[in-house]
Amino acid sequence: MNRLAQPGRKLTRQQLVLSVFLTLVSAVLTYFIWGLGHAYSALAGGSIGIIPNFVFALYAFRHAGARASELVMNSFFKGVKIKMVLTAILFALCFKFITLSLLPFFMTYILAVASPIVFAAATKFTFNQQ
Repeated sequence: MNRLAQPGRKLTRQQLVLSVFLTLVSAVLTYFIWGLGHAYSALAGGSIGIIPNFVFALYAFRHAGARASELVMNSFFKGVKIKMVLTAILFALCFKFITLSLLPFFMTYILAVASPIVFAAATKFTFNQQ
């Protein structure tokens, strides 16, 4: 495991755990407020936010260092492409095969996508931290 990629991997792990936690809390709260069908929608929306981010993280932190700069760029862009395609596929599958309640679905999706950004800003994370 490359030492240069450690801070990014740590941040990503924390962000994914936060997204999973918020998605589960959102689904549980939705269950108690509106019922099981709405909770499934919330869980599906959060999953669409989490799964592509996880796949992207696997690609983004595969390589590190100045000598591997081309590999870093290629794996990053490959991860972004896969993330976009996977997101579109997951949305299509949900709309095709699941009866969704749109409000909990999109609210939890937005929560799962925005929470890593808010987390990084709130912790004032920089890759130069020691």
